[in-house]
Amino acid sequence: MAILAPERIHPELPPKLRAVEPDRGWWRLNRKDLAVLAPLLVLAAVVHAVGMFGAPQRIDDEGTYVAQAWAVLNLGELTHYTYWYDHPPLGWLQLAGYSGLTGAFDRAPNAVAAGREFMLVIQLVSVALLWVLARRLALPRWAAAVAVVLFSLSPLAIQFHRTVYLDNVATPWLLAAFVLVLTPQRRLGAFTASAVCFAIAVLTKETSLLLLPALAWMLWSRSSGGTRRYAVAVAASMFALIGGGYVLLAAVKGELTPGADHTSLVNGIKFQLGGRQSSGSVFDGASLSHKTMAIWLQLDLVLPILAVVATPLALLIKRFRPLAVVFLLLLVMIVRPGGYLPVPFVILMLPIAVLLIAGVAARTWQTIRAGLRRRTAAGEWRGMGKRGLATGGALLLAGTAIAGGVVAVPAWAGQLRGLAIAPLDRPMTQATGWITAHVGKNDRILTDDALWVDLVRAGYQRENVVWYYKADTDGRVPSGADNYQWIVSTGSVRADPGAFPTLQSGLARSVVAASFGTGDQLVEVRRILAAPVDPAALEEQASARTVAGQALAGSTAFAIADPARGLLRDGRVDGALMTLLVTASSGQKVALADFPAVAGEDAAGVPRRRALLTGVTAAEADKLRALLQAQSGRFRAELVVNGNETYELRVASQYGG
Repeated sequence: MAILAPERIHPELPPKLRAVEPDRGWWRLNRKDLAVLAPLLVLAAVVHAVGMFGAPQRIDDEGTYVAQAWAVLNLGELTHYTYWYDHPPLGWLQLAGYSGLTGAFDRAPNAVAAGREFMLVIQLVSVALLWVLARRLALPRWAAAVAVVLFSLSPLAIQFHRTVYLDNVATPWLLAAFVLVLTPQRRLGAFTASAVCFAIAVLTKETSLLLLPALAWMLWSRSSGGTRRYAVAVAASMFALIGGGYVLLAAVKGELTPGADHTSLVNGIKFQLGGRQSSGSVFDGASLSHKTMAIWLQLDLVLPILAVVATPLALLIKRFRPLAVVFLLLLVMIVRPGGYLPVPFVILMLPIAVLLIAGVAARTWQTIRAGLRRRTAAGEWRGMGKRGLATGGALLLAGTAIAGGVVAVPAWAGQLRGLAIAPLDRPMTQATGWITAHVGKNDRILTDDALWVDLVRAGYQRENVVWYYKADTDGRVPSGADNYQWIVSTGSVRADPGAFPTLQSGLARSVVAASFGTGDQLVEVRRILAAPVDPAALEEQASARTVAGQALAGSTAFAIADPARGLLRDGRVDGALMTLLVTASSGQKVALADFPAVAGEDAAGVPRRRALLTGVTAAEADKLRALLQAQSGRFRAELVVNGNETYELRVASQYGG
């Protein structure tokens, strides 16, 4: 029996053919499907992979799941912090398994990129399973291809499928569950396997449970009357048995019920069901739900509208009715007032949406063809053969598709181009590089979780790289801004700092040391000061730098190139660096070629703290090094060779007087 094609298309092959050439028999049954699916898989792989490390920018959730997977491999723990049952761990255990088997953490440009590599594999498996599911729903190949193309090329799908979300890891398990429940043979083993896949999906991301009504409906309708109750009972038992493993894990660890000294599964469930802050109504322009919906529609307006339009029509198609009903349920979850709407919720909806669109398109075409045939049989449109009438119907449907394409293609083209070439993640990479070069390994950093693994792998102690969320929620983590020296400010950090007192206080007491990117992609590395920032004091320091710089620019003790002279006069040179230069010029004439910029610091308004000295002999360099060794505090500096008789004087201070 064909695996890809629906059950009604192919009969069993003759026994002789099955016995002598089983491989060729399978190929003969599925070669047309494979011929269409193969290029679609290549297309999906290329569109997903090109630019996946650059866009979208890494976010906090991605870093959390990747850090948890890294902790499994490197720390032997379920998470990098205390596990508190916010999500079942199976999702990041799968990511850990992939990374451990392939060495992704050692190969990828950063830790989140390793997770995105796994998302590519997940996407290709999901595309293949979506095709099989479409065919088992009796869709013709062209309609199955429509579903796959929408699933693979929609900018909404690409952005969210690239992002390291547990919802993506659950998707192939969900699709496999529906593929198995629609098995042509209607075997008990397939129904049981479907329940196993669905249980794994739920333990990967608990929102998968929302698709249970559709799967149960299909299981009930597909199982034969005589064995229906037995099939349902076995499938339900298997699902409960696997799901119970999560409860057993909590019980074995003594964390099933709440307690004063431990987390608990009960508290985790309470948080997920009612402890989250409401996202508000999607109809309230200031609500989080509205902003989430705006993100979806900004990426792709066409696919969501088509899905909403197709859903009531799909209710009229028997084999699509379970999917249409559950899609309506998901829509209700979105528009309900007072609930929590997670940003990746759309991932759960995408495979159902494209199947409904493709199903309605296929039924529309079938209806057109049937109507044309009836008219031909009745003798209408004499002079036109059946083939001509069928061609007319095809042109009508093609015209509708072209009209949709006229709207979709220009909108998609710009989004897809951005997703392919936009270096949206570059600010995160630059910030990581600046931190590893300029922040001491013993300093403590409040950071977005997206950078946690990379900084720990760069040599920072895990206790000194603190996910900002944990500073006020984990009793084992120091709280209070006084315990931290640095903050990495990203979009996630800036989204709701008021919910985290340590973060809010640290931001209020910090100044920007380096800045990368702009707008939503802005990443700032901020130094936390001992006291709240005094704007008047900062202005006074800037004025003092200008006065000192103008005096130094006019000094005859220096041979100063024009670029360096302009920076001095504008007050853009660090005060400690100018002091060291004056000291170094005693007894010798110093040639200043430039004050090189440190990437990210000019954008942050940080004074230049490097001086390029030329014509320096080896003896003069040794004398200068001896002078620098006697310095301390904000006058600490080093002399670095930068060419023949060329040296770079670098001070550690970032906030000159």
